[in-house]
Amino acid sequence: MDKIYTPMEWQYSSMESRKILTLAFFALVLSVGYYSMNAAPVQSDQSYSYHGETKWQTNVTAVQETAAAEDKPVLIYFWTTWCTYCEDYNEKVYSDSTVQDELDEFVLLAINLDSDRSAATELRQQYDVSYPPQHVTVTADGEQITRLPGYAPKEDFLTYLERSQRQAES
Repeated sequence: MDKIYTPMEWQYSSMESRKILTLAFFALVLSVGYYSMNAAPVQSDQSYSYHGETKWQTNVTAVQETAAAEDKPVLIYFWTTWCTYCEDYNEKVYSDSTVQDELDEFVLLAINLDSDRSAATELRQQYDVSYPPQHVTVTADGEQITRLPGYAPKEDFLTYLERSQRQAES
């Protein structure tokens, strides 16, 4: 025989059901958020960050030493994992062979803006970078040559690289 609820019992049962459903909903949302953050591809290790077909260094001191030894400008790429334009650079720009050839004329440094490393914080402040993606070309001593804020399609990015190279040589 089915139990007959009094109005007070029915109201309590209904409130408990809503609480359970609300908690289940929040648990689902948190699970999806946790999974999506941990399912993102690993784009860096201790010494390098990988974008498109490009291997970027992450050690500022090593980059400065290489740039001085090879007499090349440094191209600093400020990025984050959540930046959709950064992903566009990976897919549409860095993977292009012409871009790869031009990037060979630079010492490449990638700085994750979400990093709490002191070197990343110092560079972010030094070059006044507050959002991704941004490219800043500098001398081995850190003097700014050119800047490219935001996303640029492949042709515009190539123009930026060529202009940066010309200005670095002059």
